[in-house]
Amino acid sequence: MSNSDAEIVERVKQGDTDALGEFIELRRMQLLAFINRNVSSALASKVEPNDLLQEVTIHALRGLPDMEFKDRDPFNWLCQIAERRIIDAHRKYIGAQKRSANKEVSGNSPVGGTSSTTGQGGLIDMLVVTMTTPSQAFSRDQREFKLQEVLATLPAESQEALRLRYVEGLPTKEIAQKIGKTDGSVRVLLSRSLNKLQDLLGPDANPMGR
Repeated sequence: MSNSDAEIVERVKQGDTDALGEFIELRRMQLLAFINRNVSSALASKVEPNDLLQEVTIHALRGLPDMEFKDRDPFNWLCQIAERRIIDAHRKYIGAQKRSANKEVSGNSPVGGTSSTTGQGGLIDMLVVTMTTPSQAFSRDQREFKLQEVLATLPAESQEALRLRYVEGLPTKEIAQKIGKTDGSVRVLLSRSLNKLQDLLGPDANPMGR
């Protein structure tokens, strides 16, 4: 880091909003690269990285007066804000689509008997966030931590099917082609995987708890 860059960082830590603007401009390409790495293809079709970066800038400028950096790197702080904006964008642009997709899976599942959909809207939102947020350190609550642990207990095929359906937003027919199964088998797999997650998470899957 050059002396001039170090001076800007120090001014940012002292709460200088002009310095923060300069710092964001200096790190613009790095921030855009970070955003691009962490935005799913489903979300990328809904919102531009530059729009997310603008939101990061606005939230950073608003939050700077209350921020205590100490030994913390301002760039890491900006990445944290970016992750939160990505999470919010998923909830805003993808959330309704995921809940609708979940109803389709539950309604068309050929599994014998009925499966409860109570709380699955909240589970789908958590699933989208957990499978697209790269770092547990910036997750919003412990339920997302727990979901990551529970997901790891599922077979790799189930994890991939869930990712393709609820993160990438692919229809079950395309998923079937990708993983070498029939459309009906994929619907069964998704339904069983969601119910398994919901059983393992218990009250944490309830959207009323958010």
